[in-house]
Amino acid sequence: MTNTRPQLEAIANEVMEAFEVYAPPVPIELMLQKPPTNMWQEVDVTQLSGSFLSIKDRFSPRMSLARLLARHIASSDWGRKRGIFSLVQEGDNLHAFARMLAMPEDMLSGLTSSNRSPSYISSHFEVPTDDATQRILELFEG
Repeated sequence: MTNTRPQLEAIANEVMEAFEVYAPPVPIELMLQKPPTNMWQEVDVTQLSGSFLSIKDRFSPRMSLARLLARHIASSDWGRKRGIFSLVQEGDNLHAFARMLAMPEDMLSGLTSSNRSPSYISSHFEVPTDDATQRILELFEG
């Protein structure tokens, strides 16, 4: 993951710019439903089965949607042109890319060090604490 992380972070930032997302929480569902022209096909999230969504944590469904968004971006023509599809095939890269989309590096880096706690990030970005912890490790301790 370490050698692909900068590429995936840059692509996640490009996605945030395309959607004009500058503050958390990232509108994952809206990004799936209303992509900018020529990015990817919209997804009807009302058609998702309940078994698709994880409900371990109150924010788990958002991370399930973030993983769907990551997969959708990677398999779209837009994503394939950027090489995302091959990047997310390795190890845990798909989950890592989903975390990058839900908790963009620029937004996390803008937090004060005292706000870089799993509980704060979980509530601020509306993500499960486990994913917030993993993202902190990826960005600040990895």
